[in-house]
Amino acid sequence: MAEPGPESGALGEEEAAAPAPKKRRLAAGERYVPPPRKLKAGVSFSAEHFAETSYYFEGGLRKVRPYYYDFRTYCKGRWVGRSLLHVFSTEFRAQPLAFYRAAARAGRLRLNEEPVRDLDVVLKNNDFLRNTVHRHEPPVTAQPIQILAEDDEVVVVDKPSSLPVHPCGRFRHNTVIFILGKEHNLKELHTIHRLDRMTSGVLMFAKTVEVSKRIDEQVRERQLEKEYVCRVVGEFPEHEVVCEEPILVVSYKVGVCRVDPKGKPCKTIFQKLSYNGKTSVVKCLPRTGRTHQIRVHLQYLGYPIVNDPIYNMEAWGPEKGKGGKIGKTDEELLKALVEEHRSKQSLDVLGISEEDLNTNAENQDYSNSSECTESVQADPTNENSCPAEGTKDPERNETPACTLDPDTNLETLEKTTELGSCENKSGQTGENCSEEKDPLCVECKTSRRDPSPKELVMYLHALRYKGAEFDYCSKMPEWAMEDWEE
Repeated sequence: MAEPGPESGALGEEEAAAPAPKKRRLAAGERYVPPPRKLKAGVSFSAEHFAETSYYFEGGLRKVRPYYYDFRTYCKGRWVGRSLLHVFSTEFRAQPLAFYRAAARAGRLRLNEEPVRDLDVVLKNNDFLRNTVHRHEPPVTAQPIQILAEDDEVVVVDKPSSLPVHPCGRFRHNTVIFILGKEHNLKELHTIHRLDRMTSGVLMFAKTVEVSKRIDEQVRERQLEKEYVCRVVGEFPEHEVVCEEPILVVSYKVGVCRVDPKGKPCKTIFQKLSYNGKTSVVKCLPRTGRTHQIRVHLQYLGYPIVNDPIYNMEAWGPEKGKGGKIGKTDEELLKALVEEHRSKQSLDVLGISEEDLNTNAENQDYSNSSECTESVQADPTNENSCPAEGTKDPERNETPACTLDPDTNLETLEKTTELGSCENKSGQTGENCSEEKDPLCVECKTSRRDPSPKELVMYLHALRYKGAEFDYCSKMPEWAMEDWEE
């Protein structure tokens, strides 16, 4: 997938050959700010990006070895005239100021590519910030990505559950785009549509911009037919059920929606396929593409997906949101959902972390949150995502970046200025342990429970994707068989 911005780090020949602008004479004590760099759009992830780290497999999970990564952003308008220390203290409160001071001493913070030694420096327009962090990605299923079809124009895959489509939030290498690039040498793909991270099934990529635009036009004109299957709680009605309840986004950060008259209009057609005495397999035909449309409509009808980690939770109340009856404010609902997952140590299933929850809401575009803003029509199951790292927010002339990793032993950090390395958290060596331990990284000192492969599957599958010139279909998942029992 072609990604513009600092991900590419590349310049065209004309840009590379352009003479450097002349520096004007600076007044005494004035700090020079270079003009903003031209960021060439349309450059895909390179071999350097794919080589940042490697995978290993353990307990049915695909894991990424921790690695160093730079988040970058131009100075936001509201930061101009404020000190870097003030920005950190008011907008990035997930970490104490002592952490940022330690990060600066370790050379992790750069302003216009110069190390930041004084956090009292006053920010100016076009200042370019670079922030080096030690990244830990959540594990995903070890199930391989199956290629259903490939020609000169498209690649069609059967996406496993738990894999995001493209880099977003805490996911980068554990994404479909990166796995296809690293393991199948498919490195310049354009996303046509999205699937929710926890949804499996048919996923299309275009190989050229022209093909992407052609199919995207069909998407906008609603010429595509999508067919899903899911397994829901209880015995679904025999007759066809049509749900046209409008859907409202409750939280982009956590990724939660609900039926509400103020929401966007949408329509889903449901038809029962089978019933095993406890749960039903249902065919779903979304006629619009709202976020979580299928999942929200099924919850509203009183037949939530059996293992939906959001819409089949006790947090929704005794009837779990049936008929739109919740009995909580949006704030109370979100708090209850987070607490329920926190008690189960399953925040990763939501694609968020404790640090994401602590980050100032004003900074969602700069925080390491799970949200993505889609640049194409949303898929009806599309979940937590953010602009793919390195892309520009169309409403702001800047590139997204993220906060530094959270606080750790600050007494140690006061004395530490170099990147450290040692054995991994479990004390193992060998293939499963080439991770570096970073003295500024709390994740390196935190023991987290790995999700089980079962927790990384949701019973919702994109079975078919049909357009004017194509028709792609995957196999029916095992859990959708008529006689299947958990």
